[in-house]
Amino acid sequence: MLTRRPRPSARRLLSQRLVVPVMCASVTFIAIVDGAITTVALPSIARQFGLTTAALDGVVVVYPVCLAMAIPASAWLVERFGGKRVLLTALTAFLGSSLLCGAAADLPQLIACRAVQGLSAGVLFPASAALLFATFDAFEQVRIARYMIIPQQIAPAAAPVLGGLLVDHLSWRWVFYVNLPVGVPVVLFGVLFLAEHRGHRPGRFDLTGLLLSAAGLGAAMFGVSEGPNRGWSSAPVLTALALGAVLLTAAVAYQLRTAEPLLRLRLFADRLFRDTNLINLVGLIPILGAMYLGPLFLQQAQGRTALESGTGTFPEAFGVLLTVQVAGVLYARVGPRIIVGCGLAGVSAVLVLFAQCDEDTGLWTFRAYMFLLGVAMGGVFMPTTVASLANIARSDLAQASTLNTVVRQTGGALAPAAVTTVLVLGTPAGAAAEPPLGAYQSAYYVLAVIAAVTAVFAFTLPDGPARAAAAAGSRNRAAQAARNVPRDGVRKA
Repeated sequence: MLTRRPRPSARRLLSQRLVVPVMCASVTFIAIVDGAITTVALPSIARQFGLTTAALDGVVVVYPVCLAMAIPASAWLVERFGGKRVLLTALTAFLGSSLLCGAAADLPQLIACRAVQGLSAGVLFPASAALLFATFDAFEQVRIARYMIIPQQIAPAAAPVLGGLLVDHLSWRWVFYVNLPVGVPVVLFGVLFLAEHRGHRPGRFDLTGLLLSAAGLGAAMFGVSEGPNRGWSSAPVLTALALGAVLLTAAVAYQLRTAEPLLRLRLFADRLFRDTNLINLVGLIPILGAMYLGPLFLQQAQGRTALESGTGTFPEAFGVLLTVQVAGVLYARVGPRIIVGCGLAGVSAVLVLFAQCDEDTGLWTFRAYMFLLGVAMGGVFMPTTVASLANIARSDLAQASTLNTVVRQTGGALAPAAVTTVLVLGTPAGAAAEPPLGAYQSAYYVLAVIAAVTAVFAFTLPDGPARAAAAAGSRNRAAQAARNVPRDGVRKA
């Protein structure tokens, strides 16, 4: 008698070692593009609602503020409901709020829907990172990072160009609608093929920790984002920064005393995790600061067009992609300490070159400097992220990914704030609205000093465990290949 063989489930038809990177790369691309594309549409939105562009400041600021507020809860949600459910739910909410943003009838509706977008993105980033690190070991994380860096670099470079095309040929509403044709297939792909990734059963939900940390991060992010625009001595900025400092201090004190904290701050007791996050926090200021400063210099100091500005800064992405491939090969051999230290030293040197630029500097010269900056930057991102988790237990991966995201978002907010502050200080009182050339050169020098100091610190990184973890993963993979033992590619976090 013939028996019918059970039909394999859809998710078993594809290895999770393919599904997880595809999902995470797609989610990262969508969220980064959305965070960068909105500013292009602000003038058109202002005309639609009969407002000034300055009055739309809330549309931009509410996104990072709400993103920061949602991050603390993401690790508990992943542990409680599983990575697949949390990722797909957050992505669906992100797409739904994108649709509502595009259909907004007035400014309050747009800001409210933009807030939901930020809250969803605050869960997307840590959840996708937790899935990646739960699926691949230390050696494989280095290899997969060489491909994951592609959407992270292409997205911010493509966002202004895409936004300009949509606004010019369709309308500003398509800046938000464009997320749907990209995101809906990703959701369907995840529903069909993404397997459940569950960690250990979490304890009770730390509501007090959430209220303190979310409010503190939100207030601090508002103060940092608005400081350059409103002035660091303005009452709203000072109030937000002071309130954020008080609430974050209370959150740290409370969660260090709590048996089951929302944010496992005790992970910072590990020196490698602590030092790599400190490098990410401070090192992102000169890196992202230079990316923010470049278009301003080209358009304001040299009077170039937006298209020239976009093509002038785009070569950075190619430099990063090139170096990441090399760093992936060298990671286990020389260790992240040498790679990150040399990368930051290179960033400092290139920023000094930028500081020599003036009104007569050619666009191709600027492009060459941007390429060199990307080459140096490529030695920083991947090694610090992978090394930060070398000593972290599997049960703590979601928490560690959440803390990494908090640090990166903070560094990302500090970068434009630092640049804008230097430009404002370098602009004489009563001068024209645009800073003089010397202010831009001073900003590049300040960023170069920050990068140099961080490079010195990076050379003290205790990377022995990171090298050992990568080497062990390489040996295990080689032994497994020799035995020809199949793998299903699914690991439990």
